[in-house]
Amino acid sequence: MTGGRAVPPVEVVEYTDPLCPWAWGSEPVFRGLRTALAGRVRWRRVYCILFDHDEDPAPDPAAETAWYARYVEGIAGHTRAPRALRLSRVAASSWPSSLVAKAAELQGPEVADRVLRRLRETVFVLGEPADTLGAALDAAAGVPGLDARRLTADAASAAVLDGVRADHAEARRPVPEVLSDVPPDGLSAPGGSPHPGTAKETPDGRHRYALPTLVVHGPGGRRVVPGWRPYEVYAAAVGALCPGLPTAPRALPGAAALARHRSLTEPERALLTRGAWPPPDAVRVETAGGPLWLDPGEAGTHPATRPTP
Repeated sequence: MTGGRAVPPVEVVEYTDPLCPWAWGSEPVFRGLRTALAGRVRWRRVYCILFDHDEDPAPDPAAETAWYARYVEGIAGHTRAPRALRLSRVAASSWPSSLVAKAAELQGPEVADRVLRRLRETVFVLGEPADTLGAALDAAAGVPGLDARRLTADAASAAVLDGVRADHAEARRPVPEVLSDVPPDGLSAPGGSPHPGTAKETPDGRHRYALPTLVVHGPGGRRVVPGWRPYEVYAAAVGALCPGLPTAPRALPGAAALARHRSLTEPERALLTRGAWPPPDAVRVETAGGPLWLDPGEAGTHPATRPTP
């Protein structure tokens, strides 16, 4: 017991980055799983810093951006996630968005989820990655329940910086299961995955988790689900450690689902909603990979609907 409350016996650790295209493509299944497990597990995010300070700048930024846009397009072909009509640049750093995402966690899980979602949408909907502290804070502006002044102060604090540094280090201590090209038990499937999730080598010769990776800890041991996988694989990993825990995604009527999640992609709509679609007051934002649907309240402050300066 902690503070009079039972500590959930299962912990789900999500290794991620706000600006990672595979993590963006995994949002439907992770949103579904978080909704199904709400209040029943401890869900912890580790920000791995995909775009790090120790990477050399591109000699030709325009060519790098064109290459990366094609790379994201290829990933979106597998995940069906939206992608920006035009990508302005490759992100210079993941540190600012990770600091803001970590700071948002101090204001509760709902605010944290909504801020992280906005940060992801800066690059994959708007094409303007939140790779400065100012841009990351601006992306979060207007999130319901957010104390913007507190977020600004916390994102610049030593405690949050230490937290992201700890995440950076933890991400570079991957478990043995992801250090081999052979997938963990139970994860092989006909045709395999386009992103099997083998740990990535870092410039200093170490390894970090591929993004995303889920590591589930429970009384029965540990299960590792690296890379991009179907919903059923993640649910099975949780179920193996805690039999009987409900893992089926909770589909809501369209308007209720949009009000809960604030924004939905087409893959999310298919997994998380039921009945008629779209709701009559939903706001549609066009992308190169299909629409992003916004709750009308979300649309009022979302960067995609703000007037162009």
